Amino acid sequence: MIAILNFGSQYNHLIARRIREAGAAAEILPYNISNGELRKLKPKGIIFSGGPKSVNDKNFPAPNREIFKLHLPVLGICYGHQVIAKLLGGKIETPKIGRFGKEYVFVKNHNPLFCGLSSKQKVWFSNNDIVTRLPKGFKNIATNHSCPHAAMANNKARIYGVQFHPEVIHTENGKKIISNFVYKICQAEKNQEVKGLSGKLISEVQKEVGENNILLGVSGGVDSTVLAALLHKACGNKLYCVFVDHGLMRKNEVIEIKNIFKKLKVKNFKIVDAQSLFLNKLKGVSDPEKKRKAIGHTFIEVFEAQAKQLAKNAHIGYLAQGTIYPDRIESAKATNKADKIKSHHNLTLPKKLNLTLVEPLRDLYKDEVRELGLELGLPKEIIYRHPFPGPGLAVRILGEITGEKIKILQAADDIYISEIKKSKDYGKISQAFAALLPVKSVGVMGDMRTYSYIISLRAVTTEDFMTCDWYHFGYELLRKISSRIVNEVKGVNRVVYDITQKPPATVEYE
Repeated sequence: MIAILNFGSQYNHLIARRIREAGAAAEILPYNISNGELRKLKPKGIIFSGGPKSVNDKNFPAPNREIFKLHLPVLGICYGHQVIAKLLGGKIETPKIGRFGKEYVFVKNHNPLFCGLSSKQKVWFSNNDIVTRLPKGFKNIATNHSCPHAAMANNKARIYGVQFHPEVIHTENGKKIISNFVYKICQAEKNQEVKGLSGKLISEVQKEVGENNILLGVSGGVDSTVLAALLHKACGNKLYCVFVDHGLMRKNEVIEIKNIFKKLKVKNFKIVDAQSLFLNKLKGVSDPEKKRKAIGHTFIEVFEAQAKQLAKNAHIGYLAQGTIYPDRIESAKATNKADKIKSHHNLTLPKKLNLTLVEPLRDLYKDEVRELGLELGLPKEIIYRHPFPGPGLAVRILGEITGEKIKILQAADDIYISEIKKSKDYGKISQAFAALLPVKSVGVMGDMRTYSYIISLRAVTTEDFMTCDWYHFGYELLRKISSRIVNEVKGVNRVVYDITQKPPATVEYE
């Protein structure tokens, strides 16, 4: 296992993903974890992540200097590179101009970190500070026109640092650099594979749950559907599934979810119609964070009531949640140094339910969950559905939520998705959806002046959702989608296509 110390970088999960893609295990941990706790985990190496702070700040986030006495290989990335230099006696300065985006570095001095790479490498920088003096015992192993120490190494101590980000796809040979560290330097084992995992997880669930009944709240998304399939194979009719319909799903989605669970042959499946309750709780709420929290807390309120009702007859002993690895790390607050983007929609259900929590997917990333789903026999159209946020259309309707706005967006989104499926573009896109903007514009339909809503269409391509590019539709398809929405959806007279990348934008609007 490779331990990743979290200094607040938005790319922490990418580091872990790259290590796991290479076949080794990885765990994201708080940057201030003690040496004693770290020893218990028996890591083969340590990676210091990037982060938003400066090592020249007072009380900058850093591990105890004693961490180097563990004599484990260490790789520092961006801020982590600077932390190593600072702790070991180097010097870090802040030039007038930062380095952000694509750059080239020139590798020098043969080194295991860059084994197999040519002398010129395309990399991705994202930093203001730079190392201007190396610590004692270190050598410069890569340079750049504005960053003299783009990479450093102390081969004897097996400590390395790179100022750029090898974990992002924009660094051409980043995967190779990480693989070199994991295998050539740390000599880790290849032991991370999803293939054949379903049998192991089924056995683990059966051993843990025994003859008890188990409750699962489902959303219709990939994670909860895969978990339902897994639990059904493990527990059969001892599985009880509850779907809370908050009224913010896509058009006809509740019917689709019902059909999915019918095909899975889940006997104990219940849909709870709570649309009026959610709409009432959202009345007058426009702030994105307040909307998310209102939905999250209302969901818990409804689900808790259902759990208590079921417990009267079914004697539920366990509660399953579709928590995956990124959810678990975010919920655990590995560091308070990360800049907050938005609150997560996965809220922990109350302890007063008095149920034992089971999270079989807790160590998996989304793509690994998809692989597991295919292994369990779920159809590709379910496994490869585009992501859908927990708060549903609430985060795609900017401003206050009303019943009218929900119907408008459901209709527009349905036209959009159906057309890109017909055109065979859906499978090439990572995520596509329609959003309802909180403004109206003037239009003309026939001889009538209109004053109606604007629909924004969004479609992005990405490998990891950390960075995204907008999808290049053909003009004729966009024309057809726009025409259909304006003609068929009452209350809309204008359609726009969002061509903003991430960053600076996020994928969702709220």
